[in-house]
Amino acid sequence: MNLTPTELDRLTIFTAAEMARRNKAHGVRLSYPEAVAFLTDECMFAARRDMDYEDIRDMAGRLLTTADVEPGVAEMVKMIYFECPFAEGTKAMALFEPIGPAEGEPQAELVPGEIVTPDEIIELFADRDAVEVEVTNTGDRDIQVRSHSHFFEANRALHFDRAAAWGMKLDRPAGLGARFEPGLTRTVRLVAFGGNRQVMGEAGLVQGPLDQDGAREAALARAAAAGYLGA
Repeated sequence: MNLTPTELDRLTIFTAAEMARRNKAHGVRLSYPEAVAFLTDECMFAARRDMDYEDIRDMAGRLLTTADVEPGVAEMVKMIYFECPFAEGTKAMALFEPIGPAEGEPQAELVPGEIVTPDEIIELFADRDAVEVEVTNTGDRDIQVRSHSHFFEANRALHFDRAAAWGMKLDRPAGLGARFEPGLTRTVRLVAFGGNRQVMGEAGLVQGPLDQDGAREAALARAAAAGYLGA
């Protein structure tokens, strides 16, 4: 038996949907993939039975409620998009928020992926030593420095007071950074590293504790020998 990739996908959906049907029949709440497979399979089978497009959409919204799925699953299934095999040809179908609330079912306290923050303002690096440095990009292309990088070891074409940047990082939230365009000067604020204050890797100028006696002077000498501007 030779099966096309589409037919293999259909078998996968059916197999997962059968597991979901078994679980549902025994009162086991469905997981996210089980719920998606169940809804998809029921709609695709309805199309094979020549149900109208609008009737399938209406049916899909009544197949599952929050009582049938694990807590948080309904909030995860915002949209399901698939292709249905109608007699006149394949049509795309999208189900929006297909899992409705069950009667008397309490609203989920936490939504998957939800960010819960305190009421007060969060100040980043409030107790850290900080310094501002002027940085000039002497290179011929943009240079980006990420928030986690030891700024002392940033690109050698950046000209700034490297001694002042010792043990410092950009005052930016995790995942962000700063871009320095060729020939331009900008001022950035740096804050001191926390934790155990050891830097390994990066440009290889430190390779150990930042606060060890003579560490900064030795790193400055290595940086100057390697052509790091401002060292």
